[in-house]
Amino acid sequence: MDSEQILPLLGLCLRGGRLAVGEEPVEAVARARDARVLLLASDAADNTRRRCQHFAQAGDCLWLQLPFTKAELGQAVGRRAAAIVAVTDIGLAANIVHRLEALDSAKYGEAAARLDLKAKRAAERRAEQQAHERNLRQGKRRAKTPPVQSDAPPPEKVKRPDGEARPSRPSRGPKSPRQSRPTKDKRPKPKANPYAHSRPVKKGKGSFRKKKEG
Repeated sequence: MDSEQILPLLGLCLRGGRLAVGEEPVEAVARARDARVLLLASDAADNTRRRCQHFAQAGDCLWLQLPFTKAELGQAVGRRAAAIVAVTDIGLAANIVHRLEALDSAKYGEAAARLDLKAKRAAERRAEQQAHERNLRQGKRRAKTPPVQSDAPPPEKVKRPDGEARPSRPSRGPKSPRQSRPTKDKRPKPKANPYAHSRPVKKGKGSFRKKKEG
């Protein structure tokens, strides 16, 4: 398998709106978590390589270096040159990486296995979503989970004299005797204050006057 079966697939992704070309568009789809794999040209500069690694870390996706130059990659996507592209569809990304694996299994084998796992999980989520939407259209709802039954025995019941039964309550111990409040007549009366009604003594010049003797 040669480049004639890989590069045309990138052009198909571009026509289907599943390919971002250039550093700024690739950064945008990577940060939006829409990129599935980043592809770097073989003769890309070191700065472009470092930015590609940073974009892959930010978007939590794979990045691979292609065995094609910038001119070959650009010709496949309708440009004079392209150093980096991003595939946003998981199925197309897995197909491209499997074709790369056929060229070099030691270099692209692990990436192909990881994309297969991601594609499987994406298909399962898509199937669950479609089933849920179909149930909503048919008026069905998800079955409720039954309540968890406890293995503890039920509380014992004590029969009352009138024949009714009620659950037994744990004893709280003997109650302390309640002290009754004395009546109003038996309450101790407050002691009278002998100085309560006495008038204060005014001190001044006119308080004590000596009488003139005859």
